[in-house]
Amino acid sequence: MYKQTTLKGSFSLCGKGLHTGLSLTATFNPAPENHGYKIQRIDLPGEPIIDAIAENVIDTQRGTVLAKNDARVSTIEHGMAALYALGIDNCLIQVNGPEFPILDGSAIEYVKKIEQVGIEEQNAPKDYYVIRKKIEVKDEATGSSILILPDEEFSISSLISFNSKVLASSFATLDSMEKFSKEIAASRTFVFVREIQPLLNAGLIKGGDLDNAIVIYENQLPQEQLDKLADLIGAEHRDASQLGYLNHKPLVWDNEPARHKLLDIIGDMALIGRPIKGRIIATRPGHTINNKFARLVRKEIRQHEVQAPTYDPNQEPIMDVNRIRELLPHRYPMQLVDKVTEIGPNWIVGVKNVTSNEPFFQGHFPQEPVMPGVLLVEAMAQCGGLLVLNTVEEPERWSTYFLKIDGVKFRQKVVPGDTLLFRVELLAPVRRGISSMKGYMFVGEKVVAEATFTAQIVKNK
Repeated sequence: MYKQTTLKGSFSLCGKGLHTGLSLTATFNPAPENHGYKIQRIDLPGEPIIDAIAENVIDTQRGTVLAKNDARVSTIEHGMAALYALGIDNCLIQVNGPEFPILDGSAIEYVKKIEQVGIEEQNAPKDYYVIRKKIEVKDEATGSSILILPDEEFSISSLISFNSKVLASSFATLDSMEKFSKEIAASRTFVFVREIQPLLNAGLIKGGDLDNAIVIYENQLPQEQLDKLADLIGAEHRDASQLGYLNHKPLVWDNEPARHKLLDIIGDMALIGRPIKGRIIATRPGHTINNKFARLVRKEIRQHEVQAPTYDPNQEPIMDVNRIRELLPHRYPMQLVDKVTEIGPNWIVGVKNVTSNEPFFQGHFPQEPVMPGVLLVEAMAQCGGLLVLNTVEEPERWSTYFLKIDGVKFRQKVVPGDTLLFRVELLAPVRRGISSMKGYMFVGEKVVAEATFTAQIVKNK
């Protein structure tokens, strides 16, 4: 099982804000387990903290803007992309103004700093959300769409399309976040010359220049008009008849704009609040549809707060019924685990196929067979016992007994024909033969029962 991570130390990056032009400093700090991403405005009274989640996004006009009450912070997507792509789960970001510094318009400086301070593994498990079905958002007006499909890892493909002589259609893909640092992080934000004046009129891009953005000159302007725009953004004058890219540094890749859109998607997906396993396919993406998509995924997560383990009946079990009988003393009619499909240092996944021939259905109830709740808890406990007894020598000489059962909930009936999946994990290391565990039972994707129980492992006399 992968563990959560945070930074080994703090780092700061300084620079001007893209939209405000202010001199800004963002400091990235380690954070405890299950903290997530939080952004603190240390320049405001009370130093308010904003949770970096999709529901707190209030504007997506030219970047992602988070807010809580009167505190807001913008242009967060490049820093968030670096954290998410490098697998960091917990981070407190302190900033002394209303936006992150734009730096060179990419995420590469964030990546360099993260790699410099290092990443620290924590004890809590990394809480992946595994995509089990297609989720899609469309905007018919713009032709934008984002969908995510089941996949074993997190990957993205992005297609951009503009009515432009210089930048028409372009495609970028990232099959593994391990390639982010070399293939995506250095891609810079971009803007069309035709957008500059309206953005300036809206009070934006006060800090924009040719060092922090790719400027695309696609439609010829009168020389005087182009010179005026160049003066507004502090750029040198150039021949108005020469269309193309206006920037001091040449393109890193021919499809750099498409790669940057992919970078933005990662930054906006960081606001889902959990690492994802699935493949995103984005067409004409932007911060607005990115945020709509992130909100939809968060809604799906809330509906499946505890996710069922993946079960493939064709997979060879980790433990079959014979191995289970070597570890547990239970026999018919009280052996309630048929096989184990996954096992880790502190967690286990087991399976029980419920048939109409179960002896308890004779009296519970003849006309409406329902598996007794006490046996559901017993089955979860047996699964937990397998986890513990698998680590001891001569397991047949040990037995496991309940000491305490808490937080039992039954959410759905279990009936003949159901396949039960158990996921049981240790809440703390076993000490002096005492183990505390949390168990969940699923039928399909639904939680049907859960409980927390404490048991004692006793050597038989």
